[in-house]
Amino acid sequence: MSTLQPAVSGAPEPLVQRERDARGVITLTLNRPQAFNALSEALLSALQEQLDALARDESARVLVLAAAGKAFCAGHDLREMRAQPSLGYYQRLFAQCSRMMLTLRRLPIPVIARVQGIATAAGCQLVAQCDLAVASREARFAVSGVNLGLFCSTPGVALSRNVRCKEAFEMLVTGEFIDAAQALARGLVNRVVALTELDAEIGRLVSGILTKPRVAIALGKELFYRQAELGIEAAYEAAGQTMACNMMDAAALEGVQAFIEKRPPHWGA
Repeated sequence: MSTLQPAVSGAPEPLVQRERDARGVITLTLNRPQAFNALSEALLSALQEQLDALARDESARVLVLAAAGKAFCAGHDLREMRAQPSLGYYQRLFAQCSRMMLTLRRLPIPVIARVQGIATAAGCQLVAQCDLAVASREARFAVSGVNLGLFCSTPGVALSRNVRCKEAFEMLVTGEFIDAAQALARGLVNRVVALTELDAEIGRLVSGILTKPRVAIALGKELFYRQAELGIEAAYEAAGQTMACNMMDAAALEGVQAFIEKRPPHWGA
């Protein structure tokens, strides 16, 4: 059973809709379908507020990042950007966006992008920044700012950490779209299914995660990204320390004991 945050009577629709089920699975839905869910300042702020609250929620288990309408996210709101042309404004805007992207990475729970349509520029960055992504066959992806004379530098940070360098650079310098099958082959998304099967496929992925202890997932996610930025010796040292701490946790001790005793582990909630 899930609960959707109710809108106040007479108030405008929230820019980010929040839904939570009894298992601790939260769905945040970008809700500017008429603007292809472009990341306006207000939408970035609304999403940041939700993510900050989620970071403090110890009962949360998985975040699904979804979008209303035909598009997942068309990147930044270009009309809003063009209305305030100053270096200071652009620096603040991209810092705001980068903070939100880093918050996704730092959440102690897995984040799954539910990509039902196009994801361009910062929208493609958003997909790349999520830990996992499930896309419909209709989804398409591009970092197309270069077509407007604006190289997608910040989207390139996340993109180059998902796909191989030459493939990422080709997307960045041509601005060309790739389809869902190409995104799967290049490692930008994990799974591609028919649009009608999108929620069921995400459900299967979520179910697999929920059978594991939250503490192990949280420790693992933090280490996974941290070690990727280190040299191999430092990465092994960090990984060893994380595993040692993980092993001292009650969930791991129970899991190992259950294996020894040939029984299912009893992790509780």
